[in-house]
Amino acid sequence: MKKILQGMTDTMNSVKPPRMTALRELHEVETGGPFSILIGTILSARTKDESTTKVCKVLFSKYKNAKSLGNAKVKDIEKIIKSIGFYHVKSKRIIEVAKIIDTQYKGIVPDDLETLVKLPGVGRKTANCVLVYAFEKPAIPVDIHVHRISNRLGLVDTKMPEETEQELMKKIPKKYWIDINDTFVMYGQNICKPISPMCDVCKIKKNCKYYNLKN
Repeated sequence: MKKILQGMTDTMNSVKPPRMTALRELHEVETGGPFSILIGTILSARTKDESTTKVCKVLFSKYKNAKSLGNAKVKDIEKIIKSIGFYHVKSKRIIEVAKIIDTQYKGIVPDDLETLVKLPGVGRKTANCVLVYAFEKPAIPVDIHVHRISNRLGLVDTKMPEETEQELMKKIPKKYWIDINDTFVMYGQNICKPISPMCDVCKIKKNCKYYNLKN
């Protein structure tokens, strides 16, 4: 796995150093800590990273903690996040989650998977993102990029992201888990795209099942 992650990084840097993922950027620059990561992850679903980043900056400049966001009006949140997908649903969802964090957990985001997935609208991917980006705990968040690339490389042979997560957890040493989502997502956005992947520049193509079958 070390060679795969390094090969991806080397490939991206040789083409054009990629911008940070939205969640990595939140991890690096936001002062809201785990709460901003949790809300940012919910907002990022089916939304481009650039849009998520812009919205989060505005949102967290006004609502700095769970209590303030939990007391917000839906229409006010909708105005802020209108540029992202499913903003009607997400506005209600993040207010609902913020209220629960404020009232049930005293404003502190839980740091275990079992508790996180009990929050409304929080599935395994979102929960794992919070573990990785907010708490730096080993987990493998599997989104469309991680799922696609893992199958293309031949690391797994799965149909659903949940299956991919379980298989990767079995096969990959825990010390690499934290780096998988960030690297795979950037690689999926910049090199190993869903359509017309840039196999010609890829430095790990010799070990790629997809490339070898195609050629």
